[in-house]
Amino acid sequence: MSKWTVLGGVLAVIAVVIYQSAFIVTQTQQALVVRFGDIQRVVKAPGIAFKMPFVDAVEFFDNRLLEFNAQPQEFITKDKKADVEERVVIDAFVRYRIVDPVNFYQAVRDEANLESRLSSIVVSNMRKVIAQNSLNDILSIKRSEIMREILVAVNRQATSETVEQFTADQAEDNAKQRRRRQGFGIEIVDVRIMRADLPEDISQSTYERMRKNFTKEAQKFRAEGEEKGLEIRSGAERDRTEILAKAQKQSQITKGQGDGTAAKIYAKAFSQDPDFFEFYRTMQAYRKTLKQGDTTLIMSPDSQFLRQMD
Repeated sequence: MSKWTVLGGVLAVIAVVIYQSAFIVTQTQQALVVRFGDIQRVVKAPGIAFKMPFVDAVEFFDNRLLEFNAQPQEFITKDKKADVEERVVIDAFVRYRIVDPVNFYQAVRDEANLESRLSSIVVSNMRKVIAQNSLNDILSIKRSEIMREILVAVNRQATSETVEQFTADQAEDNAKQRRRRQGFGIEIVDVRIMRADLPEDISQSTYERMRKNFTKEAQKFRAEGEEKGLEIRSGAERDRTEILAKAQKQSQITKGQGDGTAAKIYAKAFSQDPDFFEFYRTMQAYRKTLKQGDTTLIMSPDSQFLRQMD
């Protein structure tokens, strides 16, 4: 065996050892170095890190904001005014962040296990909170307050801590009390409702009830509108009659005053020259009576109407 062959083998072994020793943590990751199931250290800084080759394993976890959708569930809401329960199907989603990779690894190992366990926590807390509110509350501006209450409850349960007691024999190499985190090493950032629908078996009956209620309201508004319209039309007709009566009265007064003034003028003119006035009035009567046309007048020669023609 030549020295080059030996050198090549040594370099190959060194390369394999380096490959097994080094790992890269990106900016979106955090890592745990695990040796035979025991966690050795946490690596959160991005870059190249090292571990014991062939002995240590590396578990990577995302440090970004993560999300999962809970399966649609049927919840019971309560209308406090009517004192009746209503069923509603709600589809929600959860946003969370892994803040403690050690606790996360010990509690759930990976995101799939977390989602299955966290889903039950979210659903149970939603049932408690939603059962105290009505469907109208969920669909109104109060929805934000309801979701905040659910978020606080889920966060409290997902990050709770308890103290586990040990006997002296069980804790020879440890303290007599050991703090054990019951949460999942995560922070719940947000819980939101994506969809809230009525179940299929009651949606049609609810729709019919709503349609009847809206029809009743519409008929009420139409009746009120007709009544208001009749009132307005009656008032307008009354005002019209009053205005016409006043105008007719004023016109008769004005006409009477004009006739009186005209009579005074005629009387004054007649008193100044009665013969001329009689002649003028007779000529006007001739003009109106003897117009061109088919009118024929048969009168006595001594008629007063023809005296101006002598």
